[in-house]
Amino acid sequence: MVENDLLRLVFLGAAGVGKSALIHRYLHDRFEHKYTRTVEELHVLEYDTAGSGKMRLEILDTSGSYPFPAMRELCIRHSDSFALVYAVDDPGSFQEVRRLRDEILEIRGGKSAPITVVGSKADLTEAEGRVLSASDAMATVEGEWDANFVEASARTGANTVGVFRALLQQVDLPHRLSPAVCRRRDTVPRPAVKKRPPLKKNNSCILS
Repeated sequence: MVENDLLRLVFLGAAGVGKSALIHRYLHDRFEHKYTRTVEELHVLEYDTAGSGKMRLEILDTSGSYPFPAMRELCIRHSDSFALVYAVDDPGSFQEVRRLRDEILEIRGGKSAPITVVGSKADLTEAEGRVLSASDAMATVEGEWDANFVEASARTGANTVGVFRALLQQVDLPHRLSPAVCRRRDTVPRPAVKKRPPLKKNNSCILS
């Protein structure tokens, strides 16, 4: 369960798999066709939990290159729910998800590690480059890893809400979020991941 009314979701995966695109589609309902490498971004939101008070939601978008292992370890230790993202046209990115899962379990030890594996670029057909089928990935993720599995497309917007629904359900929080009512969704660049640093309210918004 989440403590202190603060929930941190972290997106991990190889470079170029669409982590930032999925987050931006969910928060802003738009898709940037031009790829821009992410260093690290922290999105901060606030929403009502249907009678349970306000909850601060932090969405950490990490770099696929992981230049600082110590920062990544802090991120893993102090996050509540993990989205491990691969691209359906990149078999190597699924292997990276496997490695990341092993790393999370090792770092967290006996502590729970709610994991949702996300197949990004789900709109791609085999003719367009898809090489990883949803059924094969699901068999591994749900059958062998006992984790959630979701496919989504940032380009079309298909099931991007489902990604966040799965992440929130894993920590027993309400998942009926409506990003469209939020008037402002700022992004806070973070040079490092601290132990749940206090963040200013002016980068927050209300989701209902």
